[in-house]
Amino acid sequence: MKIIFHHPLPLDPKATSASGIRPQRMLQAFKDLGYEVDLVTGYAQERKSAIKEIKAKIESGVSYDFVYAESSTMPNLMTEKHHLPLHPLLDYGFFRLCNKYNIPIGLFYRDIYWLFEEYGKGMNPIKTWAAKLAYRFDLWVYQKTLRKLYLPSREMGAYIPLVTEDKFEALPPGHSSPSLAKSGNGKLELFYVGGLSSHYQLHLLFEVLKDMPQISFTLCTREKEWESMKHEYLPLSENIRVIHKSGVEMEEYLKASSMVVLYVKPQEYWEFSSPVKLYEYIGFQKPILASEGTLAGAFVKEHNIGWSLPYTKKALQEQLEELSKKPELLSPIQENLAKIENSHTWEARAKQVIKDLVI
Repeated sequence: MKIIFHHPLPLDPKATSASGIRPQRMLQAFKDLGYEVDLVTGYAQERKSAIKEIKAKIESGVSYDFVYAESSTMPNLMTEKHHLPLHPLLDYGFFRLCNKYNIPIGLFYRDIYWLFEEYGKGMNPIKTWAAKLAYRFDLWVYQKTLRKLYLPSREMGAYIPLVTEDKFEALPPGHSSPSLAKSGNGKLELFYVGGLSSHYQLHLLFEVLKDMPQISFTLCTREKEWESMKHEYLPLSENIRVIHKSGVEMEEYLKASSMVVLYVKPQEYWEFSSPVKLYEYIGFQKPILASEGTLAGAFVKEHNIGWSLPYTKKALQEQLEELSKKPELLSPIQENLAKIENSHTWEARAKQVIKDLVI
């Protein structure tokens, strides 16, 4: 069993962002399933060299089951350090080579932020125009060459131009199935890890918790992001702490929590967004507090793995008050999480790709 793994940037084992972590997790999942993997990754010269070697292997009789590709948040044409499109046909030519030899291709398309009005604010208008043109070129290539265009959710497909719906398939993030560690002190301890950008507004949660000292909340976010946004959240009450941890250090705080947070202000982006943290929370079997009007909230409600609430002060206050008085309500939720966690590992995502692409 042999496959090709494509990514238009170097793989970074120390990555802390979702865009850097996901390619690593998917690559490892294929290896764990027994696949031998040839890489077409890195900057253009590295990919060009790898493509040349793979072409020689194919011509000598080596057979590949499929290509799995992970896109960048940037257009493929602009992933060089200088962002200049000096190798515009490199990846298109590689995909066409795979088409020629009947090697099916599936590619995960990460984000469509470039299609929203906010994209390009503060950027040079010419650079914004060029980037959007390059994004559209990527989609044209995908329509011509892919068997499957994987998306974080099927709902995201409604926004994507140039690619026909029959190519879309949902392939949300996964988790690494860590060992379960339950919080045992009886106090309701909330935890959130992630950004504080315009897409991740937690203001209502902060407002409510200031009047609920019996509940503690830990916010884990990048220091730079907190420094740029803290003026919107200060002053903090004593039951709220802000930390800047990642990896194993972050996980220790997550393990110690009794409940996790995806209670963000609903907006159009959240109608199709499938955040990595949702599946990390599932892996740790932590009940999830989410907001109605978001895809994550609908998922939480469908699988009964937490509470999906209207984004109102009253609804949040009442739910947190009940949970702080009746922590035993968390136990059946944890049981539901245990039932579904194996369906959402990175290995489960790799198995889906194999099912889709192997004839």
